[in-house]
Amino acid sequence: MYLISAVFSVVVGSWSAVNSAPYAAVVMDARTGKIYHSRNADTRLHPASLTKMMTLYVAFQAIEQNEISLDSYVTVSRNASSEPPSKLWLKRGQKIQLRYLIRAASVKSANDAATAIGEAISGSEAAFAKRMTQTARAMGMNRTTFKNAHGLTRSGHLSTARDMTLLGRHMIYDYPQYYNLFSRRSANAKIRQVNNTNRKFLAAYKGADGIKTGYTRAAGFNLVASAERGGERIIATMFGGSSTAARNNRVAKLLDMGFKRAPSTAKLQRPSLPPYNENQNEHKGKTVHLMTAVKRSLRPKVRPFALQTTLPEPLIASTLEKQVQPEDILIALHAATSNAVTVQLTETTYTSGMAAVSPRARPHRMSFVAEPVKEQQTETVARRLISGSRTWAINVGEFDSRLQAERVLLRMALAEMSTLDGANRTVKTRSTGYDALFTGLTRDSADLVCRRLHAQQLSCYLIAPS
Repeated sequence: MYLISAVFSVVVGSWSAVNSAPYAAVVMDARTGKIYHSRNADTRLHPASLTKMMTLYVAFQAIEQNEISLDSYVTVSRNASSEPPSKLWLKRGQKIQLRYLIRAASVKSANDAATAIGEAISGSEAAFAKRMTQTARAMGMNRTTFKNAHGLTRSGHLSTARDMTLLGRHMIYDYPQYYNLFSRRSANAKIRQVNNTNRKFLAAYKGADGIKTGYTRAAGFNLVASAERGGERIIATMFGGSSTAARNNRVAKLLDMGFKRAPSTAKLQRPSLPPYNENQNEHKGKTVHLMTAVKRSLRPKVRPFALQTTLPEPLIASTLEKQVQPEDILIALHAATSNAVTVQLTETTYTSGMAAVSPRARPHRMSFVAEPVKEQQTETVARRLISGSRTWAINVGEFDSRLQAERVLLRMALAEMSTLDGANRTVKTRSTGYDALFTGLTRDSADLVCRRLHAQQLSCYLIAPS
């Protein structure tokens, strides 16, 4: 009898070890970073594909610092193509733009895409994993160590519920222009249309807009989820779910708990942006063909101003602004074509002597693209060394509507007349939104504009001549 009981215990224990994983959870107010609930929050566990949040964060950082571009072509290595599913089924030697790898990694959680991203940025997956860990430390993720870019189980590849919640908060506030990737139910990954691994939770929970799922046998069913309701935003992280349904149900309860405890009047306290180490990426990889003007462009520090008592007004509206009225466009068009208009600039941003400058009449060739440009028409861009040629362009953001993109271009043209003189304003239609572009620039002027925008925490990247 005892022998039978012992055997039964061994069998059940072995089955449980294989089919379950340690449980951990954290509930955080994303606005303030305050923790409302935690359980085993600092226990080091297998993060599974939650790892890809850091892979993508480092990719966004590399794009921001002009190490690589969304339109850069990546040559898929044998290592990347051989990664196990979930995957995009990339082939060795295949060339694919970085933007599609990012979509596949964020939406489908494709392991081969994640590895290709890491190798493109750092030359090897091992070097990229080291950079991931360094970035984690800079964020305060002190109990996290990465060994790969995808999250498949490997010795020493560990994180905690608290650390992953912190990473999710940084993703939301550090790169809001890319955060919408995690709420897409599906995405075009060039090779095929891919579906979101988190689509059931996104559809079921009110206000949910991300972030990332993860599963391996060792990790169980993991999820970092975020939802926003009435100005309140909660992040809930769970490790060790027994199934997708059980995990989603538990995370929904954790989010509910957060919304019940969160004050409606909490003041937003953005997390500090981790420092960028210019020496963390010294490889000279052969898999990436950059289309940017320079390999690395550090963000200039904001110029100090005397007697500044309030924060300067942003140059343009937030890229998340949703309400754009047609009247605003008409007013801005009238202002752009009138020689009698005086540009009003904030004293904290520009000197008083510039306030009397009148804009020049808009050149006839400055116009918007009337017909949508198919995304498939985008080709790889080769670099030219003719700095005086007016064939360079800059992208200042992707927007939800054409009116929104046009409004930003007009405002920026008026505020940056000295650097954008003679540039063409162009709105390029993509399946994911509308790109706002200034074309007809020299390399030097395009680089100068992006530096000025980066100094004001605004999005801008260079597009070399084709």
